[in-house]
Parts: sequence; C-alpha cells; structure tokens
Amino acid sequence: MEEYNDIINLPHHVSKVHPQMSMMNRAAQFAPFAALTGHNAAIDEAARIFEEENP
Repeated sequence: MEEYNDIINLPHHVSKVHPQMSMMNRAAQFAPFAALTGHNAAIDEAARIFEEENP
C-alpha cells in the first residue's frame, strides 16, 4: 500500500457544483442487484423436483 501514501490522508472531496446525493438515492442505485431475488426459491424447487424423480 506504499504506492498510495501520497493520497491516503487527503481530506474527502466535496463538490462545490453538485449537491450530495441522499442516502435513499444512493441505495436506489444498487437496487438492480436485487435481480437474484427468488433465486434460492428456484433452486429449492429444482431440488424438490429432482428428489421426486430420483428417490
């Protein structure tokens, strides 16, 4: 991590032009990653069908 020693203690930049984004809007940017909702249920259903066909 020595390569970042020149920037590691710099203050956090706050834009003078753009207002800070609200926590709600920041969280909404990650909502598309919820695409795997229901993935576990689909796996469980596939396992149930497999078990029925292969006792």
